Amino acid sequence: MDQLEYLDYNYSYEDNGSMLTEETFSPHKPLCLREPLCLSLVVVSLLIFLLGFCGNALVIWVAGFKMRKSVNTTWYLSLAVSDFVFCAFLPFSIASTAMEAWIFGRAMCKLVPSVLFLNMFSSIFLLVIISVDRLVSVVFPVWAQNHRTIKKASVIVFLAWLLAIALSVPSIIFRDVSSHLGRTSCVNKYTSDQYSHSIVALSRLVVGFVVPFAIIIVCYSIIILKLRNNRMTKSSKPFRVMSALVAAFFLCWLPYHVFIVLELNQDNLNRDLLTVGLKVGTLTAATNSFLNPMLYVFMGNDFRQKFKSSVFSKMENAMAEDGRTSTSRYLSRTSTVDGRASTHM
Repeated sequence: MDQLEYLDYNYSYEDNGSMLTEETFSPHKPLCLREPLCLSLVVVSLLIFLLGFCGNALVIWVAGFKMRKSVNTTWYLSLAVSDFVFCAFLPFSIASTAMEAWIFGRAMCKLVPSVLFLNMFSSIFLLVIISVDRLVSVVFPVWAQNHRTIKKASVIVFLAWLLAIALSVPSIIFRDVSSHLGRTSCVNKYTSDQYSHSIVALSRLVVGFVVPFAIIIVCYSIIILKLRNNRMTKSSKPFRVMSALVAAFFLCWLPYHVFIVLELNQDNLNRDLLTVGLKVGTLTAATNSFLNPMLYVFMGNDFRQKFKSSVFSKMENAMAEDGRTSTSRYLSRTSTVDGRASTHM
């Protein structure tokens, strides 16, 4: 995610003179911390940083060092690493928002937004991978039991990260520092006709949101149909955890993508409304980085056990590999005449 993207609406296009006004860069402009909206953004962003940094560090420790390594922990560990890296770079964006200027130099101007987009792409790609993995486990349980290995999962994760890195390169290419009226900002330097901006924005929408969610919807539709046909409940732990992760990502990132698309037609929209929308959309996208650890905790056990077990136990329970158990139960259902021996997952 590009935490600085909403700043672009105010003064990011160096070649668009209409957006570089004296009012925007006036030295008499109130400080950010005196403006309610800006102050709220800073405070909420700080909370996201603290919760996300600590929560994902905890997930990394539990999934990477405390639990027995499995395919499931490989997926969840990768998600936690993505969110942890995102949170580690949030302070740069928070400082830039508070000071209304970029003071970290050209290299960090290119690196910070690129890392944030890396989080967006890697997260959604991992969610797609997990969805396909769940589909295979339900539709082809025997094959999954014999072929789902940690080595294969690690290779798939590595390829997903490579693709996410490649799709984050445009941010490195177009981001640069710009000075105007004594203030330095980190901006996108697109061409004057904004063609490059449109291509980059739409490609992020399609590759980082629309297509992945189309794949996820197809996977879930098949899974639900399969569970229903075999009298299996869709309230199993892996299904519930994965459903929550996907729903959280969708709800957090939808406003961001909506306003980024609207920004492409900014001349026909209310500029103040669009500015606020971009800021809020960016913030809601950032909240996704700390939601995953919370979901692991609150979905790891049933409601009564939540208050009896430790946070570590809840996380372990949410991320535990139960493929073999699910597979054996599935086989017992499908092999029993008329489903008389059917049991819940």
